[in-house]
Formats: sequence, structure tokens, C-alpha cells
Amino acid sequence: MAVPLVEAKTTFFLQFGGNRPSSDGRGDPYLRALMRTISASEANTPQPYNVIYGGQHVQDLSEHPNRCVKIFMGPNRGNCSTASGRYQFLNTTWAEKAGKYHPQPQKFLLWKNYSFEPEYQDQVLYRWLADTKAWGMDIGSQLRAGNLDQVLRHLSPTWTSLGYGIEDNVMTGRLPELYQKLLQEELLLAHHHQD
Repeated sequence: MAVPLVEAKTTFFLQFGGNRPSSDGRGDPYLRALMRTISASEANTPQPYNVIYGGQHVQDLSEHPNRCVKIFMGPNRGNCSTASGRYQFLNTTWAEKAGKYHPQPQKFLLWKNYSFEPEYQDQVLYRWLADTKAWGMDIGSQLRAGNLDQVLRHLSPTWTSLGYGIEDNVMTGRLPELYQKLLQEELLLAHHHQD
């Protein structure tokens, strides 16, 4: 049974798993709340780490699933998407970002494999969001200053459901409210980790 996280009008959409805490539980609570907000918008299912575009799930997370699923609606209709996992990484995005931020790639000669297990999805995204050079802004500082809308706008080309992209969904309009609730939870978790 899910615990309501925000007002009743939003509760239905949060009964799955996209908004639950990440696997690690440590780090900047503002970035962690943002990660959970992205997940709630992009992969709000009971098993967000295993979901691929279109709602199917995969079991093998030893690497990015890289399944190209046909898009049937919206501005990208007719194309396909490889979006996978809690943060709906495209295969090309995962290869690039895991190459830079993955903490434990498997290596064999010149070949590297980047596990797509939950902890690595979280770590790669966290490190990417924390990298001020990657985004041309300090996302954590912007969030601490209360500039959530600016951050969502800046991230929308990557995650198009964040409100300023081309593919809003049922969660898009609720993201600012959801972020504030998740931030309170993350601040509480951070306080407990300090004790």
C-alpha cells in the first residue's frame, strides 16, 4: 500500500515507485529530490529501474537494455526510443554519461561495460547533475536558491516531460509541488544520516 506523498489529486500517480528514494540514500538532498522528481515524471512504475520506453520491463540490467521501441504518439511518432531505467536514459546518453560518471565499469582490454543496475543508474545521474560544467550551471545551488522552474527548463531538452519540453504527461503540472514534498523527505533523510 502506498503512502500518499502529496495531495489526494496527485496520490494516484505516486502509488508506484518512481518517486521512492534512490538506492544510495546519501548526497545533496536537493539533487536527490530532483532525481526523484525526474523519475516520477519519466518512470513512475512499481519497478522504475527495469522499465523501458512504452512500459515493458527487463530483468537483465548488466548493461543498458538498448531496445528500440516504436513511438506511436506525439511529435516523435514513427521513430523509436531506447529510453530505459528510472531516469529513462537513451542508450547513447547512457554510453556517454556512464563513460564519464560510472564508478565501476567492467574492463577487458579496451572494452568497457557499464552496469545498468539501480545503484549505477542513481550514481551516474547524481554525478551528472552535480557536474556544473556538464550543465553550464550549478544545479544544486539553483535549487537551494528556489529556482526550480529554471532548473526544470534547463533540463527539459534531456527529459522532455519536465514541463518545458515537447512531451508533457500527467505528472508534468504537478512536478513543482512534488519536488517540494520530496525535498522535505530528502532533507529529513539527510538529517538522519548525519546522526
